[in-house]
Order: sequence, then C-alpha cells, then structure tokens
Amino acid sequence: MQELARDVRQLEDQLAVCTRCGMCQANCPLFALTRNEADVSRGKLVLITGLIDQMFDDAVGVNERLQRCLLCGSCAHGCPSGVNTLEIFLKARAIIAQYLGLPILKKILFKRLLSRPETFNGLMGMVASFQKFFLKKEQNFQGTSCARIGSHLLRHRHMVPLKQTSFNRTLGSLDSRVGGKGVKVAFFVGCLIDKVFPNIAHSVVDVLTHFNAQVFIPSSQGCCGIPAISSGDFKTFETLVKINVDLFSKQRFDYLVTACATCSSTIIKLWPSLLKHGDKQLLRRVEALAERTVDISWLMEKRFDLFSEISSSEKEQKCVTYHDPCHLKKSLGVFNEPRQVIFASGNQIKEMKACDTCCGMGGSFNFAHYDMSTQIGLEKARNIVDTGCPTVATSCPACMLQICDMLAKLKHPASVKHPVEIYARALAAEGKISES
Repeated sequence: MQELARDVRQLEDQLAVCTRCGMCQANCPLFALTRNEADVSRGKLVLITGLIDQMFDDAVGVNERLQRCLLCGSCAHGCPSGVNTLEIFLKARAIIAQYLGLPILKKILFKRLLSRPETFNGLMGMVASFQKFFLKKEQNFQGTSCARIGSHLLRHRHMVPLKQTSFNRTLGSLDSRVGGKGVKVAFFVGCLIDKVFPNIAHSVVDVLTHFNAQVFIPSSQGCCGIPAISSGDFKTFETLVKINVDLFSKQRFDYLVTACATCSSTIIKLWPSLLKHGDKQLLRRVEALAERTVDISWLMEKRFDLFSEISSSEKEQKCVTYHDPCHLKKSLGVFNEPRQVIFASGNQIKEMKACDTCCGMGGSFNFAHYDMSTQIGLEKARNIVDTGCPTVATSCPACMLQICDMLAKLKHPASVKHPVEIYARALAAEGKISES
C-alpha cells in the first residue's frame, strides 16, 4: 500500500496543472459520442484526484471509468494548460492494477507470453496455422475474415487475419552495415506489422535498401509494451522496454525507424516518461534511444530524394486519401511527411473530412467497447467513402485494422495501405525494386 500511495503522490503535480476549463470536451472522440462528462479527460482527472479514497470504496468502478478511454491523446493535444493526460491515465491504470490485480487472461497473455518474445512469436505462428478453422474469409477488397462461431458481435467483426508467415520468420535478422556509406538505420518492426501486415516491413526494407541505407534488424524483438501498460501491467511494460533497449542501445546506427505510429509514440514519449522514476541507468539508455527514433515517412522525406526516383511518364495519378493516426500527428507532430511520400509515389492526395480525428480503434478499447468503437469508426469510414478515392493510406497498422473493419461493413471497395507500401509499389512499377 505504501507503494500505491507513493505512485499516487507522483501524479499530484501533474493533476494540479488541470484548470478544469473543459477544452478537452471539444477534442475527445468518446465525449462527442456519449456526451458523458465521465468519459472526458476532465472527468477522469477529477476521479484520479481522489484515487486512493475511491479505490477502497469502488475500485472496480474506478477502473471501468479509466478504461473507457481511447488513449488517443486528443485531449492532451488540445489542452491549453499542457496536461499530460496520456501519462496520467496510464499511471492511474497501473495503480489500480496493482490494487485489484490483473484478470487471469491478461496475466497469462502479458506475463507468460508477451514478455517472452520467442514464446509469443511461436504461439502466434501456431494460431496463424489454425485460424482457418475459426475464421471465414469474406469477399471484399480489405481481405478480412469473420468468426465462424461465437457471439453475434464476433461473427460481424471483420478481422484482418494473421499472415501464415510473419516478417520475422521470413527474414530472421539483417545487418547490412558493414562497409556501407549510407545512413545507418535500425528497424523496430512491431507486433502488428510483423504478424498481420508483413508487407509493410518488406516495403520498409526494400525502400531503405534502394536508397543505400545500412539496415540493422535484430531477431527476437519484443513488443513496444503499449498493450501491457494500457492494461496497467507496468512490470511487463518495463520488461519489454529492457529487452528492446538491450537489443538496440549497444548498436551503432543513426536512426531507429518504425512504420507504426503507436510504436513510435510509445518509444519516443512513453518509455522515457513512464520510467523516469525508476532505474536511472536504464532511463539514460531509453532517452538516448528515444532521441534517435523516427517514423519511416519522416526519414524518407528528410533524408532521401524521393521525387527523383519516380519518372513522370510512369505516374499513375491515382487518388489517395490519408488518415492521420492520433499517435503520429497529435503525439509527434508528423503529418506532412507521409503525404509527401504518397505524392512522391505519383499519386494525387484528396483530403477527407476530419482527416485527423480518431478512427475509434484505441487498442484494447476496441475489444472492450466494440459498439462505441464501431460508431466512431463508421464516421471515419463514411468520410473516406465520400472522397471517392480507391485507396486510403495511414501510418498505423492498428488504424488499418479498424478502417478495414469499417469499410468492409459498408461494403466499400477501397483498399487500405501504408504510405511506404505505396512508394515501394511505385518503385517496383519502374523496375527499381522487385515486387514484394
């Protein structure tokens, strides 16, 4: 209990910054749907202020209210007082999890599987082999499947299945840094890209190689830790940070690149902020790694001559619309770079209405509150449909899952791609790289 009290006290200074102005109401996608004050960050901050007292009175109720959050960071992005709501909510979830304990399924998932990358990768490989018995492939342009059995909710959820062969299993590890002269790049792959969208990872490697980058990809990378800390499991989060820091921090490279907005935001923002009261030596290594971490589109736009590679005679001039992931634009301020990557690929960009509003995914929020996630997501999907573009691009694989689900529900034929996939496809069309 002393540890709990200490953790709560560490939040007091941050909580005091909130002036209860209510500006977060205008930015919160959940409040826009429910109009419930308890769903907006101001209501949650009031709840956290009296956390210890309420934890004894109604710990489960406090936890339920804290879990009704997309963790999109929209409230922090628009906060005039600069309240770091995302950090506060994650720390509060960790405090509640310490008191209540994790549900048994999450305890197994995080502590027995996710915290052990090789075990987790092996299990996901087995699931990929047997998923055909549980999922029925749908006839649509998004490549989704629905559950053959289960609840009405599961049967109508369009899921992008695991690929039979993950990126990690295909490539293993890669180190092309010997004797090269190009920029040195380490690639943090991320779970969803590795297991659901490996073509994104292959496109990253193809593009980096094309521009003579020296690429380093260690095998047995761990998860960035966001699923664990979002459920309040700080220990597993810290374990995963240590695994990845040990893999990367001793290596020589200029940039640590990711193609996942959530991984980027977690490494750059959450790793340092959530570990700042712990092991100082680990914190220094984390901060050094975070300072070198960038999104792949940022690297491509800043370091490579993208426009010289696609000749005007080969430009397709297809219409592409772009969804800004919350964790890329609002957390990291990256939004022009992916558009430049798409434009350099020879495509026209047509902006959708509210291109930077949350798609409603929110990781575990999508599983726990699928009804609300769907309502928010369908609004995003309708904005995509209204553009008339055959392709929607986004820089977050979690957003891609949500958009695929929503477009499939609307029976709309638009395909969902990552900007780096679009650029790699343009290079392949000119014969400059092989088709991945």
